[in-house]
Amino acid sequence: MSQPDARSTAAQEKAALDQVPTQLFIGGEWRDSSDGSSIDVEDPATGKTLVTIAGATVEDGAAALDAAVAAQADWAAVAPRTRGEMLRSAFELLTERADHFAMLMTLEMGKPLAQAKGEVTYGSEFFRWFSEEAVRIAGRWSTSPDGSTRFLTMRQPVGPTLMITPWNFPLAMGTRKIGPAIAAGCTMVVKPASQTPLTMLALAALLEEVGVPKGVLNVVPTSRTGDVMEPIIGDPRLRKLTFTGSTPIGKQLVKQSADQLLRVSMELGGNAPFLVFPDADLDAAVEGAMVAKMRNMGEACTAANRFLVHEDVADDFATKFAAKMAAQTLGRGTEDGVDVGPLIDAKALDKVSELVDDAQQRGASVATGGSRTGDAGYFFQPTVLTDVPADADLMREEVFGPVAPITTFSDDDKAVAMANDTEYGLVAYAYTTDLGRMIRVSEALEFGMVGINQGIVSNPAAPFGGVKASGFGREGGPEGIDEYLSVKYVGIAP
Repeated sequence: MSQPDARSTAAQEKAALDQVPTQLFIGGEWRDSSDGSSIDVEDPATGKTLVTIAGATVEDGAAALDAAVAAQADWAAVAPRTRGEMLRSAFELLTERADHFAMLMTLEMGKPLAQAKGEVTYGSEFFRWFSEEAVRIAGRWSTSPDGSTRFLTMRQPVGPTLMITPWNFPLAMGTRKIGPAIAAGCTMVVKPASQTPLTMLALAALLEEVGVPKGVLNVVPTSRTGDVMEPIIGDPRLRKLTFTGSTPIGKQLVKQSADQLLRVSMELGGNAPFLVFPDADLDAAVEGAMVAKMRNMGEACTAANRFLVHEDVADDFATKFAAKMAAQTLGRGTEDGVDVGPLIDAKALDKVSELVDDAQQRGASVATGGSRTGDAGYFFQPTVLTDVPADADLMREEVFGPVAPITTFSDDDKAVAMANDTEYGLVAYAYTTDLGRMIRVSEALEFGMVGINQGIVSNPAAPFGGVKASGFGREGGPEGIDEYLSVKYVGIAP
Protein backbone atom coordinates (compact mmCIF):
# COMPACT_ATOMS: atom_id res chain seq x y z
CA MET A 1 0.00 0.00 0.00
CA SER A 2 2.10 2.89 -1.25
CA GLN A 3 1.42 6.39 -0.01
CA PRO A 4 3.52 8.76 -2.14
CA ASP A 5 1.29 11.75 -1.31
CA ALA A 6 0.28 10.81 2.23
CA ARG A 7 0.42 14.37 3.56
CA SER A 8 -1.52 15.74 0.62
CA THR A 9 -4.11 12.98 0.94
CA ALA A 10 -4.49 13.64 4.66
CA ALA A 11 -5.07 17.32 3.93
CA GLN A 12 -7.73 16.46 1.34
CA GLU A 13 -9.45 14.14 3.80
CA LYS A 14 -9.47 16.82 6.48
CA ALA A 15 -10.77 19.43 4.05
CA ALA A 16 -13.62 17.15 2.97
CA LEU A 17 -14.64 16.45 6.56
CA ASP A 18 -14.32 20.09 7.61
CA GLN A 19 -16.76 21.15 4.87
CA VAL A 20 -19.50 18.61 5.50
CA PRO A 21 -22.52 19.69 7.62
CA THR A 22 -22.94 17.79 10.86
CA GLN A 23 -26.47 18.87 11.82
CA LEU A 24 -29.96 17.82 10.80
CA PHE A 25 -31.53 19.66 7.86
CA ILE A 26 -35.18 20.47 8.61
CA GLY A 27 -37.34 23.17 7.08
CA GLY A 28 -34.36 24.77 5.38
CA GLU A 29 -32.43 25.11 8.65
CA TRP A 30 -29.43 23.27 10.02
CA ARG A 31 -30.17 22.27 13.60
CA ASP A 32 -28.95 20.01 16.37
CA SER A 33 -30.87 17.01 17.60
CA SER A 34 -33.75 17.91 19.93
CA ASP A 35 -32.15 15.92 22.77
CA GLY A 36 -28.49 16.23 21.82
CA SER A 37 -28.27 12.72 20.31
CA SER A 38 -25.34 12.03 18.03
CA ILE A 39 -23.91 9.46 15.62
CA ASP A 40 -20.22 8.57 15.31
CA VAL A 41 -19.41 8.04 11.63
CA GLU A 42 -16.74 5.37 11.31
CA ASP A 43 -13.94 4.93 8.78
CA PRO A 44 -14.28 1.25 7.76
CA ALA A 45 -10.63 1.16 6.71
CA THR A 46 -9.44 1.90 10.24
CA GLY A 47 -12.40 1.40 12.55
CA LYS A 48 -11.87 4.92 13.90
CA THR A 49 -14.42 7.73 14.13
CA LEU A 50 -14.26 10.24 11.30
CA VAL A 51 -16.71 12.79 12.66
CA THR A 52 -19.68 13.00 14.99
CA ILE A 53 -23.01 14.28 13.66
CA ALA A 54 -26.46 14.99 15.08
CA GLY A 55 -28.81 12.02 15.38
CA ALA A 56 -32.52 12.63 14.85
CA THR A 57 -35.14 11.85 17.48
CA VAL A 58 -38.84 11.07 17.10
CA GLU A 59 -39.51 14.79 17.59
CA ASP A 60 -37.03 15.68 14.87
CA GLY A 61 -38.66 13.23 12.48
CA ALA A 62 -42.04 14.77 13.17
CA ALA A 63 -40.62 18.26 12.56
CA ALA A 64 -39.18 17.10 9.24
CA LEU A 65 -42.55 15.77 8.10
CA ASP A 66 -44.25 18.96 9.31
CA ALA A 67 -41.85 20.97 7.14
CA ALA A 68 -42.43 18.74 4.10
CA VAL A 69 -46.22 18.95 4.48
CA ALA A 70 -46.11 22.72 4.88
CA ALA A 71 -44.03 23.15 1.74
CA GLN A 72 -45.96 20.72 -0.49
CA ALA A 73 -48.66 22.94 -1.99
CA ASP A 74 -46.32 25.78 -2.96
CA TRP A 75 -43.70 23.37 -4.29
CA ALA A 76 -46.23 21.53 -6.46
CA ALA A 77 -47.21 24.89 -7.98
CA VAL A 78 -43.63 25.73 -9.03
CA ALA A 79 -43.25 25.66 -12.81
CA PRO A 80 -41.83 22.38 -14.16
CA ARG A 81 -39.10 24.28 -15.99
CA THR A 82 -38.02 25.93 -12.75
CA ARG A 83 -37.82 22.58 -10.97
CA GLY A 84 -35.91 21.15 -13.92
CA GLU A 85 -33.42 23.99 -13.90
CA MET A 86 -32.72 23.41 -10.21
CA LEU A 87 -31.88 19.80 -11.02
CA ARG A 88 -29.72 20.86 -13.95
CA SER A 89 -27.81 23.27 -11.72
CA ALA A 90 -27.38 20.53 -9.12
CA PHE A 91 -26.01 18.21 -11.82
CA GLU A 92 -23.47 20.83 -12.85
CA LEU A 93 -22.38 21.56 -9.28
CA LEU A 94 -22.03 17.87 -8.48
CA THR A 95 -19.88 17.42 -11.55
CA GLU A 96 -17.77 20.40 -10.59
CA ARG A 97 -17.32 19.09 -7.03
CA ALA A 98 -16.80 15.45 -7.93
CA ASP A 99 -13.51 15.19 -6.03
CA HIS A 100 -15.09 16.47 -2.82
CA PHE A 101 -18.06 14.10 -2.94
CA ALA A 102 -15.85 11.18 -3.94
CA MET A 103 -13.58 11.78 -0.97
CA LEU A 104 -16.53 11.86 1.42
CA MET A 105 -17.87 8.58 0.07
CA THR A 106 -14.50 6.90 0.24
CA LEU A 107 -13.99 7.99 3.82
CA GLU A 108 -17.37 6.91 5.17
CA MET A 109 -18.05 3.88 2.96
CA GLY A 110 -14.61 2.59 1.98
CA LYS A 111 -14.75 2.27 -1.81
CA PRO A 112 -11.62 3.33 -3.73
CA LEU A 113 -11.59 6.92 -4.95
CA ALA A 114 -11.85 5.89 -8.60
CA GLN A 115 -15.08 4.01 -7.87
CA ALA A 116 -16.36 6.88 -5.75
CA LYS A 117 -15.77 9.29 -8.63
CA GLY A 118 -17.63 6.86 -10.86
CA GLU A 119 -20.55 7.03 -8.46
CA VAL A 120 -20.55 10.82 -8.62
CA THR A 121 -20.77 10.60 -12.41
CA TYR A 122 -23.55 8.01 -12.21
CA GLY A 123 -25.43 9.71 -9.39
CA SER A 124 -25.32 13.17 -10.90
CA GLU A 125 -26.80 11.84 -14.14
CA PHE A 126 -30.09 11.20 -12.33
CA PHE A 127 -30.35 14.93 -11.77
CA ARG A 128 -29.65 15.64 -15.44
CA TRP A 129 -32.08 12.94 -16.62
CA PHE A 130 -34.94 14.09 -14.40
CA SER A 131 -34.26 17.76 -15.13
CA GLU A 132 -35.36 16.84 -18.65
CA GLU A 133 -38.29 14.70 -17.50
CA ALA A 134 -39.74 17.51 -15.36
CA VAL A 135 -41.11 19.31 -18.43
CA ARG A 136 -42.49 16.11 -20.00
CA ILE A 137 -45.16 15.33 -17.41
CA ALA A 138 -48.21 15.03 -19.62
CA GLY A 139 -51.86 13.96 -19.51
CA ARG A 140 -54.37 13.41 -22.29
CA TRP A 141 -57.66 14.62 -23.70
CA SER A 142 -60.16 12.31 -25.32
CA THR A 143 -63.85 11.77 -26.04
CA SER A 144 -65.95 9.08 -24.37
CA PRO A 145 -67.09 6.27 -26.68
CA ASP A 146 -70.69 7.54 -26.71
CA GLY A 147 -69.58 11.12 -27.32
CA SER A 148 -71.32 12.50 -24.23
CA THR A 149 -68.25 13.31 -22.16
CA ARG A 150 -64.75 14.65 -22.56
CA PHE A 151 -62.00 12.92 -20.62
CA LEU A 152 -59.23 15.05 -19.17
CA THR A 153 -56.46 13.00 -17.57
CA MET A 154 -53.72 14.74 -15.61
CA ARG A 155 -50.74 13.60 -13.55
CA GLN A 156 -50.04 15.39 -10.29
CA PRO A 157 -47.40 15.03 -7.55
CA VAL A 158 -48.08 12.24 -5.07
CA GLY A 159 -47.12 14.50 -2.17
CA PRO A 160 -44.82 14.26 0.86
CA THR A 161 -42.47 11.31 0.50
CA LEU A 162 -40.30 9.41 2.96
CA MET A 163 -37.03 8.17 1.48
CA ILE A 164 -34.85 5.63 3.27
CA THR A 165 -31.50 5.17 1.54
CA PRO A 166 -28.74 2.56 2.01
CA TRP A 167 -25.07 2.85 2.87
CA ASN A 168 -23.52 1.19 -0.18
CA PHE A 169 -24.16 3.98 -2.71
CA PRO A 170 -24.46 7.07 -0.47
CA LEU A 171 -24.90 9.51 -3.35
CA ALA A 172 -26.55 7.63 -6.21
CA MET A 173 -29.27 5.98 -4.13
CA GLY A 174 -30.21 9.47 -2.97
CA THR A 175 -30.17 11.21 -6.35
CA ARG A 176 -32.11 8.30 -7.89
CA LYS A 177 -35.00 9.12 -5.52
CA ILE A 178 -34.59 12.87 -5.02
CA GLY A 179 -34.28 13.62 -8.74
CA PRO A 180 -37.73 12.36 -9.79
CA ALA A 181 -39.35 13.73 -6.63
CA ILE A 182 -38.10 17.24 -7.37
CA ALA A 183 -39.08 16.89 -11.03
CA ALA A 184 -42.59 15.74 -10.09
CA GLY A 185 -43.10 18.37 -7.39
CA CYS A 186 -42.98 16.21 -4.25
CA THR A 187 -41.48 17.25 -0.92
CA MET A 188 -39.23 14.83 0.96
CA VAL A 189 -37.98 13.53 4.27
CA VAL A 190 -34.73 11.60 3.70
CA LYS A 191 -33.27 9.16 6.21
CA PRO A 192 -29.75 8.18 5.06
CA ALA A 193 -28.00 5.12 6.47
CA SER A 194 -26.35 5.82 9.81
CA GLN A 195 -23.05 4.37 8.51
CA THR A 196 -22.86 6.85 5.61
CA PRO A 197 -24.81 10.05 6.29
CA LEU A 198 -22.12 12.56 5.30
CA THR A 199 -22.65 12.40 1.55
CA MET A 200 -26.39 13.00 1.91
CA LEU A 201 -25.83 15.96 4.22
CA ALA A 202 -23.41 17.44 1.70
CA LEU A 203 -25.97 16.85 -1.05
CA ALA A 204 -28.63 18.65 0.97
CA ALA A 205 -26.33 21.66 1.27
CA LEU A 206 -25.76 21.60 -2.49
CA LEU A 207 -29.49 21.48 -3.23
CA GLU A 208 -30.06 24.35 -0.82
CA GLU A 209 -27.41 26.26 -2.76
CA VAL A 210 -29.16 25.78 -6.12
CA GLY A 211 -32.40 27.19 -4.74
CA VAL A 212 -34.53 24.24 -3.63
CA PRO A 213 -37.03 25.97 -1.26
CA LYS A 214 -37.15 25.47 2.48
CA GLY A 215 -39.00 22.36 3.56
CA VAL A 216 -38.85 20.63 0.18
CA LEU A 217 -35.89 18.47 1.25
CA ASN A 218 -35.36 17.45 4.88
CA VAL A 219 -32.55 15.14 6.00
CA VAL A 220 -32.69 13.31 9.33
CA PRO A 221 -29.86 10.82 9.99
CA THR A 222 -30.60 8.62 12.99
CA SER A 223 -29.33 5.49 14.68
CA ARG A 224 -32.85 4.86 16.03
CA THR A 225 -34.39 4.15 12.65
CA GLY A 226 -37.44 2.17 13.74
CA ASP A 227 -38.41 4.57 16.50
CA VAL A 228 -38.07 7.63 14.28
CA MET A 229 -39.47 6.26 11.02
CA GLU A 230 -42.53 4.38 12.27
CA PRO A 231 -44.48 7.49 13.38
CA ILE A 232 -43.74 9.16 10.04
CA ILE A 233 -44.94 6.09 8.13
CA GLY A 234 -48.08 6.03 10.27
CA ASP A 235 -48.86 9.71 9.74
CA PRO A 236 -51.85 10.20 7.38
CA ARG A 237 -50.18 13.23 5.82
CA LEU A 238 -47.41 11.10 4.30
CA ARG A 239 -48.24 9.99 0.77
CA LYS A 240 -45.33 7.80 -0.35
CA LEU A 241 -42.55 5.60 1.02
CA THR A 242 -39.51 4.57 -1.00
CA PHE A 243 -36.85 2.28 0.41
CA THR A 244 -33.63 0.71 -0.82
CA GLY A 245 -32.19 -2.00 1.39
CA SER A 246 -32.63 -5.57 2.55
CA THR A 247 -35.70 -7.66 1.82
CA PRO A 248 -36.48 -8.42 5.51
CA ILE A 249 -36.55 -4.69 6.36
CA GLY A 250 -38.51 -3.97 3.20
CA LYS A 251 -41.19 -6.46 4.24
CA GLN A 252 -41.50 -4.78 7.64
CA LEU A 253 -41.88 -1.37 6.01
CA VAL A 254 -44.54 -2.61 3.60
CA LYS A 255 -46.52 -3.96 6.56
CA GLN A 256 -46.19 -0.64 8.38
CA SER A 257 -47.29 1.25 5.27
CA ALA A 258 -50.46 -0.81 4.86
CA ASP A 259 -52.52 1.09 7.44
CA GLN A 260 -52.08 4.30 5.45
CA LEU A 261 -52.23 2.56 2.04
CA LEU A 262 -49.10 4.46 1.07
CA ARG A 263 -47.70 4.45 -2.41
CA VAL A 264 -44.64 2.26 -1.93
CA SER A 265 -41.47 1.61 -3.94
CA MET A 266 -39.15 -1.15 -2.73
CA GLU A 267 -35.69 -1.83 -4.17
CA LEU A 268 -34.60 -4.82 -2.14
CA GLY A 269 -32.06 -7.65 -2.05
CA GLY A 270 -30.65 -9.67 -4.90
CA ASN A 271 -28.98 -12.97 -5.68
CA ALA A 272 -27.71 -12.28 -9.17
CA PRO A 273 -26.65 -15.21 -11.34
CA PHE A 274 -23.84 -14.73 -13.85
CA LEU A 275 -24.20 -17.28 -16.66
CA VAL A 276 -21.33 -18.19 -18.97
CA PHE A 277 -22.35 -20.31 -21.95
CA PRO A 278 -19.90 -22.50 -23.93
CA ASP A 279 -19.83 -20.13 -26.91
CA ALA A 280 -19.03 -17.06 -24.79
CA ASP A 281 -15.96 -14.90 -25.37
CA LEU A 282 -14.20 -16.03 -22.18
CA ASP A 283 -11.90 -13.03 -21.90
CA ALA A 284 -14.88 -10.70 -22.21
CA ALA A 285 -16.79 -12.83 -19.69
CA VAL A 286 -13.96 -12.58 -17.18
CA GLU A 287 -13.79 -8.81 -17.60
CA GLY A 288 -17.54 -8.61 -17.18
CA ALA A 289 -17.35 -10.85 -14.12
CA MET A 290 -14.85 -8.50 -12.50
CA VAL A 291 -17.20 -5.55 -13.03
CA ALA A 292 -20.31 -7.43 -11.92
CA LYS A 293 -18.61 -8.86 -8.84
CA MET A 294 -16.12 -6.25 -7.69
CA ARG A 295 -17.96 -2.98 -8.16
CA ASN A 296 -18.26 -1.59 -4.65
CA MET A 297 -16.26 -4.57 -3.24
CA GLY A 298 -19.25 -6.73 -4.08
CA GLU A 299 -21.42 -4.66 -1.73
CA ALA A 300 -24.19 -4.04 -4.24
CA CYS A 301 -27.61 -5.57 -4.73
CA THR A 302 -26.68 -5.90 -8.41
CA ALA A 303 -23.40 -7.72 -7.66
CA ALA A 304 -23.02 -11.13 -9.29
CA ASN A 305 -23.64 -13.56 -6.46
CA ARG A 306 -23.54 -16.95 -8.23
CA PHE A 307 -21.36 -17.83 -11.22
CA LEU A 308 -23.00 -20.55 -13.30
CA VAL A 309 -20.51 -21.68 -15.94
CA HIS A 310 -20.89 -24.37 -18.61
CA GLU A 311 -18.84 -27.43 -17.72
CA ASP A 312 -16.85 -27.26 -20.98
CA VAL A 313 -15.37 -23.84 -20.15
CA ALA A 314 -15.56 -23.80 -16.35
CA ASP A 315 -11.89 -24.63 -15.70
CA ASP A 316 -10.59 -21.98 -18.11
CA PHE A 317 -13.01 -19.37 -16.77
CA ALA A 318 -12.12 -20.11 -13.15
CA THR A 319 -8.38 -19.95 -13.84
CA LYS A 320 -8.58 -16.61 -15.62
CA PHE A 321 -11.06 -15.15 -13.14
CA ALA A 322 -9.00 -16.23 -10.12
CA ALA A 323 -5.87 -14.65 -11.63
CA LYS A 324 -7.69 -11.34 -12.07
CA MET A 325 -9.06 -11.46 -8.54
CA ALA A 326 -5.68 -12.35 -7.04
CA ALA A 327 -4.13 -9.32 -8.75
CA GLN A 328 -6.44 -6.88 -6.96
CA THR A 329 -4.77 -4.61 -4.40
CA LEU A 330 -6.49 -4.14 -1.04
CA GLY A 331 -6.16 -0.98 0.99
CA ARG A 332 -7.68 2.23 2.21
CA GLY A 333 -9.64 3.73 -0.65
CA THR A 334 -7.80 7.06 -0.53
CA GLU A 335 -4.44 5.40 -1.29
CA ASP A 336 -2.96 5.23 -4.78
CA GLY A 337 -3.19 1.90 -6.57
CA VAL A 338 -5.94 0.46 -4.38
CA ASP A 339 -8.54 -1.65 -6.20
CA VAL A 340 -10.51 -3.02 -3.25
CA GLY A 341 -11.44 -1.21 -0.06
CA PRO A 342 -12.84 -2.53 3.22
CA LEU A 343 -16.29 -3.90 3.90
CA ILE A 344 -18.63 -1.51 5.66
CA ASP A 345 -18.34 -2.83 9.24
CA ALA A 346 -17.45 -5.73 11.50
CA LYS A 347 -20.86 -7.35 11.09
CA ALA A 348 -20.48 -7.44 7.31
CA LEU A 349 -16.98 -8.91 7.59
CA ASP A 350 -18.20 -11.63 9.93
CA LYS A 351 -21.02 -12.57 7.56
CA VAL A 352 -18.75 -12.89 4.54
CA SER A 353 -16.31 -14.99 6.54
CA GLU A 354 -19.10 -17.29 7.74
CA LEU A 355 -20.44 -17.80 4.22
CA VAL A 356 -17.01 -18.70 2.86
CA ASP A 357 -16.31 -21.07 5.76
CA ASP A 358 -19.68 -22.76 5.22
CA ALA A 359 -18.98 -23.30 1.53
CA GLN A 360 -15.58 -24.83 2.27
CA GLN A 361 -17.06 -27.13 4.89
CA ARG A 362 -19.52 -28.35 2.26
CA GLY A 363 -16.76 -29.17 -0.22
CA ALA A 364 -15.94 -25.97 -2.11
CA SER A 365 -12.32 -25.31 -3.09
CA VAL A 366 -10.55 -21.96 -2.78
CA ALA A 367 -8.98 -20.85 -6.05
CA THR A 368 -7.77 -17.59 -4.54
CA GLY A 369 -8.33 -15.58 -1.36
CA GLY A 370 -10.68 -17.05 1.20
CA SER A 371 -10.02 -15.10 4.38
CA ARG A 372 -10.11 -11.76 6.15
CA THR A 373 -6.90 -9.79 6.20
CA GLY A 374 -5.24 -6.71 7.73
CA ASP A 375 -4.58 -5.52 11.26
CA ALA A 376 -7.20 -2.75 11.17
CA GLY A 377 -10.43 -2.14 9.33
CA TYR A 378 -12.76 -4.66 7.72
CA PHE A 379 -10.89 -6.21 4.81
CA PHE A 380 -11.62 -9.51 3.08
CA GLN A 381 -9.50 -10.96 0.30
CA PRO A 382 -10.98 -11.11 -3.22
CA THR A 383 -12.06 -14.73 -3.35
CA VAL A 384 -12.96 -17.32 -5.99
CA LEU A 385 -14.47 -20.62 -4.89
CA THR A 386 -14.95 -23.59 -7.23
CA ASP A 387 -17.06 -26.75 -6.99
CA VAL A 388 -19.52 -24.90 -4.77
CA PRO A 389 -22.45 -27.18 -3.90
CA ALA A 390 -26.04 -26.02 -4.34
CA ASP A 391 -26.72 -26.32 -0.62
CA ALA A 392 -23.98 -23.86 0.39
CA ASP A 393 -25.43 -20.83 2.16
CA LEU A 394 -23.81 -18.35 -0.21
CA MET A 395 -25.71 -19.86 -3.14
CA ARG A 396 -28.93 -18.76 -1.40
CA GLU A 397 -27.89 -15.64 0.49
CA GLU A 398 -26.57 -12.31 -0.73
CA VAL A 399 -22.86 -12.44 0.10
CA PHE A 400 -22.35 -8.64 -0.16
CA GLY A 401 -18.59 -8.98 -0.38
CA PRO A 402 -15.74 -9.82 -2.79
CA VAL A 403 -16.55 -13.54 -3.03
CA ALA A 404 -17.33 -15.38 -6.27
CA PRO A 405 -18.69 -18.95 -6.00
CA ILE A 406 -18.53 -20.98 -9.22
CA THR A 407 -20.68 -23.97 -10.08
CA THR A 408 -21.32 -25.67 -13.41
CA PHE A 409 -24.21 -26.57 -15.70
CA SER A 410 -24.56 -28.90 -18.68
CA ASP A 411 -27.28 -27.33 -20.86
CA ASP A 412 -29.28 -24.16 -21.32
CA ASP A 413 -32.43 -25.37 -19.59
CA LYS A 414 -30.43 -26.38 -16.54
CA ALA A 415 -28.65 -23.03 -16.49
CA VAL A 416 -31.90 -21.08 -16.53
CA ALA A 417 -33.47 -23.34 -13.91
CA MET A 418 -30.46 -22.84 -11.62
CA ALA A 419 -30.51 -19.09 -12.19
CA ASN A 420 -34.22 -18.84 -11.36
CA ASP A 421 -33.91 -21.03 -8.27
CA THR A 422 -33.99 -18.12 -5.84
CA GLU A 423 -36.61 -16.01 -4.11
CA TYR A 424 -34.91 -12.93 -5.52
CA GLY A 425 -35.28 -11.42 -8.97
CA LEU A 426 -33.31 -8.20 -9.34
CA VAL A 427 -30.69 -8.74 -12.05
CA ALA A 428 -29.07 -11.56 -14.02
CA TYR A 429 -26.07 -11.56 -16.36
CA ALA A 430 -25.37 -13.85 -19.30
CA TYR A 431 -22.47 -14.19 -21.71
CA THR A 432 -23.07 -15.78 -25.10
CA THR A 433 -22.39 -14.96 -28.75
CA ASP A 434 -25.51 -16.77 -29.99
CA LEU A 435 -28.30 -14.29 -30.78
CA GLY A 436 -31.04 -16.86 -30.44
CA ARG A 437 -29.73 -17.91 -27.04
CA MET A 438 -29.60 -14.26 -25.94
CA ILE A 439 -33.30 -13.90 -26.70
CA ARG A 440 -34.39 -17.23 -25.23
CA VAL A 441 -32.40 -16.79 -22.03
CA SER A 442 -33.44 -13.15 -21.53
CA GLU A 443 -37.10 -14.09 -21.85
CA ALA A 444 -36.78 -17.10 -19.52
CA LEU A 445 -34.86 -15.41 -16.69
CA GLU A 446 -37.17 -14.30 -13.86
CA PHE A 447 -35.45 -11.00 -13.11
CA GLY A 448 -36.34 -7.34 -13.48
CA MET A 449 -33.10 -6.61 -15.35
CA VAL A 450 -30.81 -8.72 -17.55
CA GLY A 451 -27.32 -7.82 -18.74
CA ILE A 452 -26.21 -9.58 -21.92
CA ASN A 453 -22.45 -9.52 -22.50
CA GLN A 454 -22.03 -6.72 -20.01
CA GLY A 455 -21.30 -6.72 -16.30
CA ILE A 456 -23.23 -3.60 -15.40
CA VAL A 457 -26.86 -2.69 -16.12
CA SER A 458 -27.40 0.46 -14.06
CA ASN A 459 -28.15 3.53 -16.16
CA PRO A 460 -30.20 6.63 -15.25
CA ALA A 461 -32.03 6.39 -18.58
CA ALA A 462 -33.19 2.81 -17.91
CA PRO A 463 -35.77 1.49 -15.41
CA PHE A 464 -34.04 -0.07 -12.38
CA GLY A 465 -35.93 -2.61 -10.26
CA GLY A 466 -36.75 -6.23 -9.61
CA VAL A 467 -39.45 -8.84 -9.20
CA LYS A 468 -40.27 -11.44 -6.55
CA ALA A 469 -38.49 -10.74 -3.24
CA SER A 470 -36.37 -8.05 -4.88
CA GLY A 471 -39.25 -5.62 -4.63
CA PHE A 472 -41.44 -3.53 -6.90
CA GLY A 473 -41.45 -0.13 -8.53
CA ARG A 474 -38.86 1.30 -10.89
CA GLU A 475 -36.23 4.01 -10.49
CA GLY A 476 -34.67 5.78 -13.46
CA GLY A 477 -35.78 5.86 -17.05
CA PRO A 478 -39.09 7.34 -18.20
CA GLU A 479 -40.76 5.06 -15.65
CA GLY A 480 -38.92 6.61 -12.70
CA ILE A 481 -40.98 9.78 -12.45
CA ASP A 482 -44.25 7.82 -12.58
CA GLU A 483 -43.55 6.58 -9.04
CA TYR A 484 -44.04 10.17 -7.81
CA LEU A 485 -47.15 11.04 -9.80
CA SER A 486 -50.84 10.29 -9.26
CA VAL A 487 -53.32 10.08 -12.13
CA LYS A 488 -56.48 12.20 -11.92
CA TYR A 489 -59.37 11.84 -14.35
CA VAL A 490 -61.84 14.69 -14.92
CA GLY A 491 -65.06 14.08 -16.84
CA ILE A 492 -66.43 17.17 -18.59
CA ALA A 493 -69.87 17.48 -20.13
CA PRO A 494 -69.51 19.53 -23.34
